[in-house]
Amino acid sequence: MADEATDPKQDSPGAAPLPSAQAGDGGSAETTRNAGRGGLAIAVAKVAFIVFGFAQQLVLPRLLGVDGYGAFRLVFSIVSIVNNVVVAMAIQGVSRSVSQVPEAEGPSAFRRTLRVHVGLAMVLSLGFALGAGLIADLQHAPRAATPLRLAAIIVLLYGIYAPLVGSLNGRRKFLDQAGLDILYGAIRLACVVAAALLFLRAGASGVLGAIAGVVGAAALIVPIAVTRSGLGKGGGHKPVMKEYALFLLPLAVGQVFLNCLMQTDFMILSSLVGKAAGTTTEAGIKLADTLRGVYSGAQLFAFLPYQMLMSITFILFPMLARASAENDRAAVKSYTLTGVRLAFVLTGLMCGAVSATAPHVLHLSFPEEVWTQGGEVLRILSLGMGAFAILGIACAALTGLGRATYAMLLTALGVALIAAGCLVLVPRAALGPAMLVQAATATTGALIVTAVIAGFVLRSVAGAFVAPLSLVRVLIGVAVAIAVGSRLPWIGKPGVIVEVAAVGLLYLVVLTVTGELGKQDLARVRQVVGRRG
Repeated sequence: MADEATDPKQDSPGAAPLPSAQAGDGGSAETTRNAGRGGLAIAVAKVAFIVFGFAQQLVLPRLLGVDGYGAFRLVFSIVSIVNNVVVAMAIQGVSRSVSQVPEAEGPSAFRRTLRVHVGLAMVLSLGFALGAGLIADLQHAPRAATPLRLAAIIVLLYGIYAPLVGSLNGRRKFLDQAGLDILYGAIRLACVVAAALLFLRAGASGVLGAIAGVVGAAALIVPIAVTRSGLGKGGGHKPVMKEYALFLLPLAVGQVFLNCLMQTDFMILSSLVGKAAGTTTEAGIKLADTLRGVYSGAQLFAFLPYQMLMSITFILFPMLARASAENDRAAVKSYTLTGVRLAFVLTGLMCGAVSATAPHVLHLSFPEEVWTQGGEVLRILSLGMGAFAILGIACAALTGLGRATYAMLLTALGVALIAAGCLVLVPRAALGPAMLVQAATATTGALIVTAVIAGFVLRSVAGAFVAPLSLVRVLIGVAVAIAVGSRLPWIGKPGVIVEVAAVGLLYLVVLTVTGELGKQDLARVRQVVGRRG
């Protein structure tokens, strides 16, 4: 889960790159269909989860006001850094451990790893609660301390939930995962809205109520997940705990940096606007929270490529891990080429459409303060988040190939570049929307540079990244989509959906005309849905 980009279902698997196979190749084609159907089920679930998340984000500014929404996003962004590390570490660690042992040993491997992750969640939850006051002070947001302490319970519950999902992933029970994804999205939406309303009507903080709603939803999904995953069984000797710890350590550090990549710009911007606006007057606090809300609104749409493409990693990761364990270099190269190409095509589709229609998209979804001040922010930031999606794919692939340290170093580089850019550019701007544009510019530049470097690293490890001609075609498609789409007029809220669809269709037409999309792609779609031809 990622913020809705950083929510506990960032851990949810999704659409899969398909192994290359002919429709009539028997076992190979069956592998393609099975992987594809599982991937499609989780992709559908991911879309459903995003829809629920969007609904939540669209309702909250109207319930809490843009400033209250900004305060909520600040709290949730901070806790998401911890949550996403806990979740991704558990998903990848448990999935890897279960998938690399014989099927009969899977339950015992699951139980051994479950103990590790539950204990870790307890420690992190306590530490988060104790540090809440200090975190609020660093953000120049003293009112955030109490909601942050309550959010520590979320860290604990997600830490229990994630290894349950990881066991399903390792056993390739993607339909069960998809069901949990959809169910949790619905439960969380209902709980957050209901709790926020309840607190507001009682004269209490709506922000605190919304956080309480997330706690309630997480408490409900854990026992439900247990009914699907079980708790494993005792005994067994794999994974060896020392080896498992050595695998988790660089993965954890890498995930810290990866999730800091998602929030470094917001955290630095939040602190700088809080300091500039002041914390001693109601007007200053409200202005800072409103600017946080505007930037968060832009982030919500900018994160779409990353949200959708992380689904690819949870299929690609176990496939690469198994191929690497079997020393099958041809399979590693094939999976990498297929997965990364798919990532580029989908990233271009989403980034082009969102960037081209950025002000209209925000106008469709948010109150006036957001779309009048955040349109240019979203136009710039959506391109940066496209680069971030590619970086995330590359890092997950490197981790699956046993190169978690490389992923860690790449993400650390990205964090450093974003931090440096924001600290240089943002303070130079006047207090207001100009600070948001500078933060988006610094973030996008840093992520593009880091993604390019990641591509070269993955190519050296896997023997492949993406065909240069595919990259050129995608970039042309994105450029054409933005050039045309950015000139579209405002034709009302219903027209926004039409415009986004038209820009996306234009992008696909460009890819088809240039030869990037063709009959082979159609044949793979048919394999996924089980049609022969």
